[in-house]
Amino acid sequence: MKRTPKWSFFIVAILIAVLSFTALFGVYTRYGDRVDTVIRGVDGIRWGIDIRGGVDVTFGPVDEKIEVSATQLEGVKTIIEQRLVSKNITDYEAYTDLANKQVIVRFPWASTTESPEEAVKEIGQTAMLAFYIGSEKDDKGKPKGTLVLDGDDIQSAEAGQIQDENGNLEYVVQLALKDSGKKAFSDATKKQYNNGVDSGSISIWLDDTMISNPTVNSHITDGNAIINGMESVDAAKELAALITSGALPFEIEAKSLGSISPTMGSNALFAMGIAAVIAMALVVALMIGIYRLPGLVAAIALCGQMAATVAAISGYFAVFDSFTMTLPGIAGMILSIGIGVDCNVITAESVRDELRAGKTIDSAIRSGSKNSFWAIFDGNITVLIVAAVLMGVFGSSNSLFGFFFSWLPVSTTGSVYAFGYTLLIGVFTNFIFGMWLSRVMLRSISRLKIFRKPWFYGGDR
Repeated sequence: MKRTPKWSFFIVAILIAVLSFTALFGVYTRYGDRVDTVIRGVDGIRWGIDIRGGVDVTFGPVDEKIEVSATQLEGVKTIIEQRLVSKNITDYEAYTDLANKQVIVRFPWASTTESPEEAVKEIGQTAMLAFYIGSEKDDKGKPKGTLVLDGDDIQSAEAGQIQDENGNLEYVVQLALKDSGKKAFSDATKKQYNNGVDSGSISIWLDDTMISNPTVNSHITDGNAIINGMESVDAAKELAALITSGALPFEIEAKSLGSISPTMGSNALFAMGIAAVIAMALVVALMIGIYRLPGLVAAIALCGQMAATVAAISGYFAVFDSFTMTLPGIAGMILSIGIGVDCNVITAESVRDELRAGKTIDSAIRSGSKNSFWAIFDGNITVLIVAAVLMGVFGSSNSLFGFFFSWLPVSTTGSVYAFGYTLLIGVFTNFIFGMWLSRVMLRSISRLKIFRKPWFYGGDR
């Protein structure tokens, strides 16, 4: 086996130090009074309502005299939630007020490329509903099939129940079309039904996101269709609300726009930062005190893991947008750091056991790393799957994980999504820093003559 060069430890440690510094403080260029951001630091993080406050906006119909049903108002709320999560604004509050025909939305904001007014305008624009033959997408993720219907052709969409052929109750969405859409829908269902032999589908899209892809089970001529396959009444109501939101007979606008104060107080974030520094110092001291040199390496790796997690939240990497950091998100980060500590503890304990069994330093490090690998890997993969499921189920349906879980009901619960996001990023970075780079550093530093004593690795003097 090829030996790890002695200088690898110093190279990795320097790179982690650079990442940590730039992730915390960012990189900026200044020319006179102009300051340009090269790399975003901690100040680029968009904090949640529970930490920094945010924007309070009320949406309602442009024409205040029209009648608005509870289903239509729920549809407006649902599409606004989808758009907030798709913009990485995951900590929000949304309520419907049927008496005043309004949807009240609160979401966090900080200085980004858009102003709050621009964001409000975007999330409050009329949703675009469309039915297409088939479900194929082009390279931009847009539907490739022939357009069959749009929102103007929809009369209503309501959740309901029917009896299937076995007499069991089944949750469905009952769809009714206007006269303008009956002929086109009849032609499309006739083409896709194909007499029941390998029937095709007619997909339903909202803002270029596919929300359903039902298979055509019959030739429909009267404009009344039933979408079945719903797992629960909530799933049926959710789909009906999404369809309704794209078929609203009215336009909406922002009736009011204001700011709200944080629920935690102005000093809460500073207190959390102090607590994090103290906790990290205690963890580092404990790791070094018990495991000595492997503990020092683990501490450096943990700094890298924390810096990489912060970077993925702040928008440090150009391929990732800044993320809304909430209290559940902070909890996910803390949990992932705990997993990182556990990863290094298992390896350090395994190395120490190998030394006490009489093996040499090199052999103990090699065997200890090998013996602990699969236990750490299995635990990390399990948490990674859980985090991915949380992001898929509680995030936007047009996100990466949302695509894989598109068969589940849409549920844009931002606080749960934020927890899943920071947990997933933290565990992923633990693979890099805790399971790879920490072992590279340990093998490297163990080659230095000054550290060629078992005591430095938890063995006897």
